[in-house]
Amino acid sequence: MNNKLDTRDRFIITASRLFQVQGYHATGLNEILKESGAPRGSFYYHFPKGKEELALEAIKLSSETIQSDIKNTLEKLSDPIEAIQAQIEKIAEFITKEERMQDLSISLLALETYSSSECLREACKSAFISFVNIYVGKLMQAGINEEKAHELSLVIQSMIEGAITISLAQKDGTPLFAAAKQVSVLLSTKY
Repeated sequence: MNNKLDTRDRFIITASRLFQVQGYHATGLNEILKESGAPRGSFYYHFPKGKEELALEAIKLSSETIQSDIKNTLEKLSDPIEAIQAQIEKIAEFITKEERMQDLSISLLALETYSSSECLREACKSAFISFVNIYVGKLMQAGINEEKAHELSLVIQSMIEGAITISLAQKDGTPLFAAAKQVSVLLSTKY
């Protein structure tokens, strides 16, 4: 049983990385099989509905990893402005140094699949909502009412996702660093 779980996990981890870096449509099953090192015959055993079912699990894994990263960073600083800036700047550093391109965003998957797969669109939507809700919690801890915290968090997450896209296109974290600076402006009405 452990071997089956290990094989399944290898598929999910590999697919998660490849989908985030290359995209859903640019990543073929043969590439996932080769990079995972998992036995070819076991793919449909673990994912009888094919690549889309694997993508759902990959989105779930990516979402959980990103959520954990956001939570860990926000918990380190009590001031919400400093905490959110630290999260954005950390992403900017990863992109600037080209240290890591995965587990930063699921935007590529969302953009590629929103019109072709309703279940993948819904999975991406749920992931984005979970990211926003983490920021909502941080802002509410600082005394911002829930409605305002949700609105601000939606703007923050949108700003982050857009800045990630531009930063990746430029291979430079400058747009993210600029977004981080604007968090204080955005939240200054409360403070």
